[in-house]
Amino acid sequence: MKGRTVVVASALGALVVAGCGSSGGTNAGGGGNGPCKATIGIEAPITGPVAVLGQEQLHFAQLAMSMDNKKNHTKITLKQGDTQLDPAQATTVTQQLTSDDSIVGVVGPAGSQEVDAVGALMARAGLAFISGSATNVTLTEGKYPTFFRVVSNDRVQGKDDANYIVNKLHPKAIMIIDDQEVYSTGLVGFMTPILKAAGIKVFHESVSQKQTDFSSLVTKLTPQTTVVILPWQVAANAQQFGHNLASQHKKVTIFGTDGLFSPDAFTIAGSYVSAFGPDINAIPADAALVTAAKKMGNFGTFGPPIFAATHVIDEAIASVCNAGQTPSRSNVLAAIKKTNEQTSILGQPISFDSHGDNAHGKFFLFKIDSSGKYNLVPG
Repeated sequence: MKGRTVVVASALGALVVAGCGSSGGTNAGGGGNGPCKATIGIEAPITGPVAVLGQEQLHFAQLAMSMDNKKNHTKITLKQGDTQLDPAQATTVTQQLTSDDSIVGVVGPAGSQEVDAVGALMARAGLAFISGSATNVTLTEGKYPTFFRVVSNDRVQGKDDANYIVNKLHPKAIMIIDDQEVYSTGLVGFMTPILKAAGIKVFHESVSQKQTDFSSLVTKLTPQTTVVILPWQVAANAQQFGHNLASQHKKVTIFGTDGLFSPDAFTIAGSYVSAFGPDINAIPADAALVTAAKKMGNFGTFGPPIFAATHVIDEAIASVCNAGQTPSRSNVLAAIKKTNEQTSILGQPISFDSHGDNAHGKFFLFKIDSSGKYNLVPG
């Protein structure tokens, strides 16, 4: 596949359910003061319009913590913060977490717009936070020095998705619709120049995440427009867009991004969804991990990166304790910067560059079949 790198599913074969990482801490002590104890926070949209994703993220954070505590003999606890994917709510949650001195690291938040809202607060508190789904490029340009992510940024996704559309779908015209949030508009900015350079006519529209009927947009589609790109965060909205297409008898391919990976909410046959994580359901080597995760509910690609992010913080805490220190925000932050995992649940190593980006991040592409199943597009 030109212009795209896809990880072969078997790459996850080396992942063992007991966890993975470089520190491999065991019998972690708390600086000579007994068991290794610490608290980390999680910011996720546990309720609200994308609660299905937030619940998935919470469950995978809990699973990672349970497994890591058992493996490392630590006593790390998790404090929940419900952001509802709303920057204002995320700010309130962050103020609560940063004012709690017992919290030495945070998993999340989920959305790029939320990171933009809380990044300065986290930095001021010296609190490391690792997102498993915030991908806007500007987040790692230096303004939020305690921010990290285990997934790739929009520059990688935008380039790969646009090149796939150009080289495989061959549209004469496309419509690209942002949802007025930082994540969405960022992707539009990276994809549009590539599409136009290929001679494709691009119609750009914008809608609110709160909009739930798209009939008026569908009426604007010309006969030459055969692809609609939806870099959205609410899968149910994309499902409605698909229904609006069908009601007007428009045969158009939907090409979505991360937020649309929701087999329970978005099932329009023939659609594509690019995602920052693999579907571990289809990986035989991860059968035990999948079984453990499914006890907490169905999941897609939003949970595994949160498992990875939580694991990074857990391992950082264990390494601090193994060095004879008591976990604090400063030494946990320093340990996170040194992360060097040779494999992970994401099927790739995890280490951070000087900006907080994962140096090994990749994207995956799926196509939805007539039964609603998401199938990995081979590279």
